[in-house]
Amino acid sequence: MRVFVTGATGFIGSAIVRELLGEGHKVLGLARSDRGAEALTAAGAEVHRGSLEDLDSLRAGAVAADGVIHTAFAHDFADFVGGARMDLRAIEALGEALVGSDRPLVVTSGTAGLASGRLGTEDDSADPESPRGFRIPSEQAALGFAERGVRTSVVRLPPSVHDEGDHGFVPTLIGVARDKGVSAYPGDGTNRWPAVHRLDAARLFRLAVESAPAGSRLHGVADQAVPVREIAEVIGRHLNLPVAAIPAEEVVDHFGWLGGIYAADVPASSAVTQQLLGWSPVEPGLIEDLDAGHYFR
Repeated sequence: MRVFVTGATGFIGSAIVRELLGEGHKVLGLARSDRGAEALTAAGAEVHRGSLEDLDSLRAGAVAADGVIHTAFAHDFADFVGGARMDLRAIEALGEALVGSDRPLVVTSGTAGLASGRLGTEDDSADPESPRGFRIPSEQAALGFAERGVRTSVVRLPPSVHDEGDHGFVPTLIGVARDKGVSAYPGDGTNRWPAVHRLDAARLFRLAVESAPAGSRLHGVADQAVPVREIAEVIGRHLNLPVAAIPAEEVVDHFGWLGGIYAADVPASSAVTQQLLGWSPVEPGLIEDLDAGHYFR
């Protein structure tokens, strides 16, 4: 299978490229820069020049492939809404290019947009009232193409996709701890985050493009429910900083834009995904990965 991968040089996308190539697939990777093109060539992938803003380049890449994995996202943490709008336009362009082809389109969403306070499952629709539901329109648009002859599936990723090279939420928490001189957690710290190692996530994306049924909602979750206090304790231990609770009303002041996400209680299961695709996470969990030390170099 020749797979068009957006975000092919990113933290997750680069792992997906290696996974696909390792399993005998061909990869056509989207690159917006010479540096990205060089990285793809070195990995053994073909290069397709373009960007998320260039919708014609996305359509051309989709048409030239047997399937598409869309992981690219404009990760401006100060403007999630703008990034989500760009993501929606990209998914609409990719889906329209594949209408009637029965080819797979795998897109990325998040478990954080599900309802709080209970274990989220693949059967749950994204909560339109969630303040973290920036990617809900993209998820809905992608699944809509399942009725138009596209084998669409949505891989929902947890707040922490971890491994060496991570530049997401956990490194941001580490940066806040260094700046503030304390590794803090919101409230009593019992609210829970799911997590997954990026190599486990990459295998799931590969399985999805190979065989996920049209309209599938998949959860890339290994750790179902890590109490955020445990995350803060590991950070404090490695940075030799005190660990302290932050009252709910001060969370946003202390953590900035990440405060609302860090305070969310959003455990999630992947039982349906594991049964459907035979996917079993095997890499280290979040706390074990943090304790390995590479996040603190």
